[in-house]
Formats: sequence, C-alpha cells, structure tokens
Amino acid sequence: MAEQNEGIEVSVEELRAKYAQEQLKRLRTDGLKQFSGLKEQFEELDQDPYADPNFTRDAIVEETEVVIVGGGFAGMLTGVDLQNQGITNFRIVEKGGDFGGTWYWNRYPGCMCDVESYTYLPLLEETGYMPTERYASAPEIFEYCQLLGRTFNLYDHALFQTIINGAVWDDSANRWNITTSRGDKISSKYIVIAGGILHKPKVPGIPGIENFKGRMFHTSRWDYDYTGGGPREFMDKLGDKRVGIIGTGATAIQAVPKLAEAAGELFVFQRTPSAVGVRNNGKTDEAWFKSLKPGWQQERIVNFTKAVTGEMPDVDLVNDGWTDVMWRNTQATVESPEHLAEMELSDFKTMEKLRRRVDTIIEDPETAAKLKAYYGKNCKRVCFHDDYLPSFNKPNVNLVDTDGKGIERVTETGVVVGGVEYPVDCLVFASGFEVNTDLDARVGFDPVGRGGVSLNESWSTGAHTLHGVLSGGFPNMMVISLVQAGFGTNFVHFLGRSARHVAELIKACNDQGIATIEATPEAEEGWLMVLYSVIGNGAEYVATCTPGYYNNEMSVPDEKAAKGLVYAGSLLDYHAHLDEFRAAGDFPGALVTKG
Repeated sequence: MAEQNEGIEVSVEELRAKYAQEQLKRLRTDGLKQFSGLKEQFEELDQDPYADPNFTRDAIVEETEVVIVGGGFAGMLTGVDLQNQGITNFRIVEKGGDFGGTWYWNRYPGCMCDVESYTYLPLLEETGYMPTERYASAPEIFEYCQLLGRTFNLYDHALFQTIINGAVWDDSANRWNITTSRGDKISSKYIVIAGGILHKPKVPGIPGIENFKGRMFHTSRWDYDYTGGGPREFMDKLGDKRVGIIGTGATAIQAVPKLAEAAGELFVFQRTPSAVGVRNNGKTDEAWFKSLKPGWQQERIVNFTKAVTGEMPDVDLVNDGWTDVMWRNTQATVESPEHLAEMELSDFKTMEKLRRRVDTIIEDPETAAKLKAYYGKNCKRVCFHDDYLPSFNKPNVNLVDTDGKGIERVTETGVVVGGVEYPVDCLVFASGFEVNTDLDARVGFDPVGRGGVSLNESWSTGAHTLHGVLSGGFPNMMVISLVQAGFGTNFVHFLGRSARHVAELIKACNDQGIATIEATPEAEEGWLMVLYSVIGNGAEYVATCTPGYYNNEMSVPDEKAAKGLVYAGSLLDYHAHLDEFRAAGDFPGALVTKG
C-alpha cells in the first residue's frame, strides 16, 4: 500500500502541546465512577424492550457437559465448535430473548457494523450467506445470528430470557452446579463464560439526571414506542420533539444522522469528538462474491488483522478506512528512538488528515473546530461514516461542546452546559457499555470455585489466568473475554478463535480422561509477564490520550487494574500462544486431574 499521508505537513511540537492541553481539560478524579450501571440507578431503563414480557417456561433439572454463558457470537461459535468436536450435550444460557448478543440489544436507528461484513460475519462459507452490503446493518446482522442458530441447531440448546443466579463448583463430583432466574438446576462438567463486552449499558452519573421528567433511554434499549419508526424505518414521532443525545462515540456517529432527519431539534452533547473517516459503503457485488475461492474468508480475516496490527501484508485485500488509518500501527513493539519518532509522526499525520476532512464538510468554522479530534489514532476507536459530519450543517442540529468538562447537571426539563440550559423532551444515552469493570459484575453472577472462594474474592488483587482462559481455583471454567486475552479491530476474529480453542481444549481433556483442568500459579505469573513484555511503548502512548474506555478513563492503575490488561501484541501472536498450548498435548502450565 502506498504512503497514506503524502503532502500532509505537521508540527510535532505544536501537536504534542495541543494533545496535552486537550487531555488536561478532560482529566477527572472519579474515573470509572463517573458512570452508573443501569441496574444501579436506572433499573427501569434496563428492561428488555424486544422480548415477550409474558414469557414463561417450566424449570429444568438436568446434567450436561458444557454450559455456555451468553448467546452472542462468542457463545454461538463455542456451540458450533463443540459440535464440530463431536460434543452435542451443552446448554447456552442467554438473558435476551434470542441469539445475537450485541446485535440483539443494539437496534438503534442507523446501527451497523463498522468492520467489513465479509470479515466480520463468521462462517459465511459454511452458511453460504452473502451479506447485502459491505458494512451490514444491525438488523441484517441480527438476522444472520438467527440464521446461524437455525443452521447449526443452536436453538435446541438455548435457554432464552434466563439469567444465571449462581455457579458453584462441587469438588466431590467435579461439576458446576448452576442455578438460574427460571428455577433451573443444571449440573455441568464445564462452564464457558462468553458474555461479551457490549451488552451491559452504562450511563453518565450527571447530577440531577434522576430528576429529568422527559423520556430517557440508552441506545441499546431504544424506545421506538416513543420515537416511532424502527431500525429500518423513519422515526415519525419526533417531528415536534427536542432530542438530546449524550455521547459522540461510535454509537452516536451512527445514530445522530437518523435523529437529525427526524427530530424537530437535536442537541448533540459532546465531551470529546471522534475522528471520523470515509465509510464508502455499498451493495455487495454478487458476481465478485460468487467468484471467491474456497478458504477465501479465513484468508481475508487474517489479511485484515495483519493490516491493522502493523504486519502490512503484501496485498491489502480489504483496502478500506481501517487499513488506511491503521497501516502503520503505533501499538507495535518498538525500541529505537528513530522508529518511535517515525511512528509518532505517522500517527500525527493520520489524525491531521482526518481533522482536515472536517473542514471540507462542515460549513461553520466554529463548529468544525469543535469536531476535530486531538489525540492519537489508538486512543479511541476511529469511526467511519459518510453522514455524521454533514448532519451538523442542518439547521435543526446543535453541537453542544462541553470543552472536555462534560455536562454540569440535568434539570427536570433540560441539560445544563456552561451555565446554559438546553430544554429537551427526550434524552438518549449514547454512553457505551461496561468494558473495564470486574468480570463478575459484567456477566451478572460471581462463580464460586474451590474452597468456596468466589471469582471476585480470588481476583480481588487482580486477575490471574493462563491466556485469559483458565484460572487457578476455578476448575473446568473457561473464559472468553478481554481480561488478559487478545483484542482486535475485528473482534469476531478474536471470538471465533477463542471459541475454537475452548472447544478443542474440552475435546482434548475428554480424550485424555481428564476430570479437571485449571491454571497453575506459576503459569499465571508467567502469562502476566508475557502480557507486560508485549506492551512496548503502549504505556507511554496511552499516557498521552484523552480519557475513554481504552484507558480506563485515565484512572490511576492500582495493582488490580494493572493485571486486568489485554494482550497488547498482535492478535495473531495471541492466537499462536493458544495454538502452541494445545499442540503441546500435555497442557503446559495447567493443573490437571484424571478420573
């Protein structure tokens, strides 16, 4: 790929100073505490608007081999891979009313995948499905999840609208005893926690927010009864409404254009602007799609991951905004000052290119200045959309920039910023999800392992795992999450390989007559050292960022937080660690018992 930033000149010193200034504006002492979970302060906002409220079923009492927690892509792919390994005795427990996970909950207007469909949607060759667009809409992705459920008979294994209340290890029987909100009692040899990261909403803890008298909801619990329309339809009830949306991250980038079309007046409350590149979506070329050779999808997935993690493949098969922006990746482990300087300059130029795009679209110079992102490209998830920035040229759309300070307070009738109250009839929270909170809090229950010790207690001074999958004291519990595990722009690539790892690991244990498997303390410490070793210049880089979920809202890391990191190297390198572990045959670093 050619140099992406030709002709762009920047002043390194000036941008360093500007980045530092923008960071300083946004620093807070409360870190993650500035947010509330919906079940804490706003439990009524956490209701499932898509499920049948009158659903009932009889409680079940059964023994099974595997219980999978979560029915999103991680849980579904684990179910598929278990069947590929000949394991058909498993349950999938899902709190929603259907499969989909992120794509079950997120049905807000304009919602779509920001990664190319041909690499994001798993098992396209196996299902024979052709995405209708290069970047699929949320309704299409949700429908594809349902197709996966039907194709691989996952519905026969699912318990929907069901929440796990507890999972307790029975040392005498070598089994997990699991109870649910539906009165189920399930005994299982293995439990796989595959709860995902984009399902537990959070809202900003703004003073007075609980007193607001208008309608308010989170984007993942969109109230179409109030707005009218649907995920694919115009919101016909907002024509006389003043709508406020709080947040300008990846969700708002997609929702704002649809709200701008429908609302009588729209106020977009911004703490930190997103960097927004060209999306250039389009219909899938059927002739091209049908011409692809067997094995094309895995090749394309790996090629994309290489392109966005600094490995720069010979051919950029995807060739989109992501591979353009991330072609030279500052997250790569580097040592020489010259290389670091080169990476910094490349990063500055990439972001400057995105800032200059704002000037070509936004008509009002003052608004344009407020929409420019001054931080590194790896500080926040870069966004791609062709209609977000033009929305601010509409007369009914108002950008309310808080200059990094956030909203002062919410009254019964509006939102106060800079001493000015903006009256609104409806507040939409595009404030994201819990990503960095404790694992047990995110999955909704606290597993109890050997000796009656819960996961929260065991991890009280920090997570301890082998590859982020096995944890000492919790036999036969396998985790698919970000904690001490891989991460990638195409998150489903990580989920798919992790699901395969878990399924093959369970099969190998069964083949070898292994009763229990967990990580040893020595292996956990060794893995932590691996995690630290691949950070490279990442810590210094993150220290220059504005607060966000990538850096835990710039909270000062204590011992616990310092152990909750992700594998900062290439996702492909992380996969190699998993492959080597399985290939060894004797589970190096794992404590196993036979029986």
